[in-house]
Amino acid sequence: MKHLTLSALALTLVATICVAKSPYQSVLQHSRIRGRQHGPNVCAMQKIQGTDKKYFTNCKQWYHRKICGKPTVISYECCPGYEKIPGEKGCPAALPLVNIYNTLGVVGATTTQMYSDRANLREEIEGPGSFTFFAPSNEAWAALPTEILDALVSNVNIELLNALHYHMVNRRLTSEELKHGSSFTSMYQDFDVHIHHYSSGIVTVNCARLIKTDQHSTNGIVHVVDRVITAISSNVHSFIDTDDDLETLRTALAAAGLTTMLESDGHYTIFAPTNEAFEKIPPDTLNRILGDPVALRDLLNYHILKHMQCAESIVSGTPMETLQGTVLEVGCDGDEITLNGKAIITKKDQLGTNGVIHYISELLIPDSAKTLLELTEGSAITTVTKMFVDAGLRSHLSGSEALTLLAPQNDAFKGSLTMTGDMRKLMANHIVKNQLSSKALYHGQELETLGGLKLRVFVYRNNLCIENACIAAHDKTGRFASVFTIDKVLTPPMGSIMDVLKADDRFSLLVGALQTAGMTELMNQQGMLTVFAPTNDAFNAMSKPELNKLMRNSQMLAGVLKYHMVEGMLVSGGVGSHTRLQTLQGDKLELGMRNYTVYVNKVPVVEGDLMATNGVVHAVNVMIKPLQPKLDREQADGPAPDVRTTSRANSRGFRNEDLFQKVMKSRSSRTMTRGQ
Repeated sequence: MKHLTLSALALTLVATICVAKSPYQSVLQHSRIRGRQHGPNVCAMQKIQGTDKKYFTNCKQWYHRKICGKPTVISYECCPGYEKIPGEKGCPAALPLVNIYNTLGVVGATTTQMYSDRANLREEIEGPGSFTFFAPSNEAWAALPTEILDALVSNVNIELLNALHYHMVNRRLTSEELKHGSSFTSMYQDFDVHIHHYSSGIVTVNCARLIKTDQHSTNGIVHVVDRVITAISSNVHSFIDTDDDLETLRTALAAAGLTTMLESDGHYTIFAPTNEAFEKIPPDTLNRILGDPVALRDLLNYHILKHMQCAESIVSGTPMETLQGTVLEVGCDGDEITLNGKAIITKKDQLGTNGVIHYISELLIPDSAKTLLELTEGSAITTVTKMFVDAGLRSHLSGSEALTLLAPQNDAFKGSLTMTGDMRKLMANHIVKNQLSSKALYHGQELETLGGLKLRVFVYRNNLCIENACIAAHDKTGRFASVFTIDKVLTPPMGSIMDVLKADDRFSLLVGALQTAGMTELMNQQGMLTVFAPTNDAFNAMSKPELNKLMRNSQMLAGVLKYHMVEGMLVSGGVGSHTRLQTLQGDKLELGMRNYTVYVNKVPVVEGDLMATNGVVHAVNVMIKPLQPKLDREQADGPAPDVRTTSRANSRGFRNEDLFQKVMKSRSSRTMTRGQ
């Protein structure tokens, strides 16, 4: 029975939330649910510590216990339209319906009530009709600059009455009817008031937040707002056109051809850089952008949101799309709005008929207006940037060539970074001709570098790689060039697989074995191969008699070597969990990645990605053996097995198994002897 009761309660809560029609109603319902343990019609409120700001709480705010990054205190208050009764739990009584004038006193807007008396508005809001009154709170009146308040109240029959009438609409409007982007004609000379109803549940009128909503009266409805609103009659461009602090912005908008747009209908948010913000930019950078119509338009559009965002609507960080096409992270830190984490807004909520302006003290430069050198500033690729400059490549990074920079992360560099001739060539081979997008790359594509080499592209299920290096971050796309952040320093191919093996003393025995098995031509052919190359240590781990026996049987030797080779190109970045590959010998290898090390049939690769023109070499210090047939595949990327426990089964995968089994038994016997 108890279970059924809980289920019924859960269904009731879900149904209650689903019935809520607007974001404000959804947040209000959530606050009711959080407050119901304190009695009927109790709402949970969150107050930012150290301020008077209160919010009905949504799920995210409730669990984080933060608004605008500041801790909150939970309080429980009567929901709108209800009041307490002494001796009873919660807020069981509905507020009595009285006229708007008296409702102002009930909801704590006593200063608005007083000014309504002084402006001879009382008779109107006590009498017949159906009005909506956006009533400023007592704190809103107190926050007005003294000179503005004095100007209003000194001529009470005209200015104060006009101001109060602008807060009124000649019809009843509940929060449900205050739709996002809507406008309603006020009772002052038919000037509109502008409504925005945000997904967070916050509702604003002319960017003033409704802090007590839906206070019903006999002749209308009262919404208490957190500031005194003023009539607006000009668009945002007219605002910019008349402010000397925005002179540089005004000139730039005209040069970019954006004036007409900002004069048209819309709901724009403009983060307007002041003259001072433009002056902070290095002159060369600013002149380059101002002289480039494409970069200038991108720069300005990056300061404009596609929708109107009042300051009071921002309670957490949210990515917001700009007209330029990318996003700004718009957030808040206490009372400060932040852009991309920086509190640079100096003046908020300058309202026009088609949008809102927030003044900012720093210019925001999007990637699409930057050179390569500017793209790398403040990123995780500062080490390689310095190396490009030291290599004499600065002109390519700061010019207008169509290029793509392959930039290793800082932690990709180890050891000495002395700028030698070879290092200069390597740096030039990290710059690809043409501006590319990683999304347009395809498997087998060749990219030409400034150093004259061709780099190959490999597309894997889990990675996109260029030679041995894989792309580690999203592209940064500049005005003329792009940056691909990669996880390793490139090692361009230098010769065939046989050339790579011959150039490395660790593989001298393997080179001899390949020649004995008649596989030299295979190592030099054009088709791509992946070779898990046994080092001299791997061969020396075998007993001399068995090694000699293996070397005398070219067919057997070829089978063993081909078990270490796979057709196609697999760099270490392309290895996923439980990768299976068929060898040239016919059986399969199982690969995995653990702690940044590739394992092949549980044998670790001691050095990977030795790049060749016809493939890649990965060094192993142990001969790779077949896994036990019943081995749990989930463990395929684990550490190398103990040869004592696997020697009997490991010979089964080779076609000439008798000889190889003897070799493995000999190794096992020798290992056990050492352990005794």
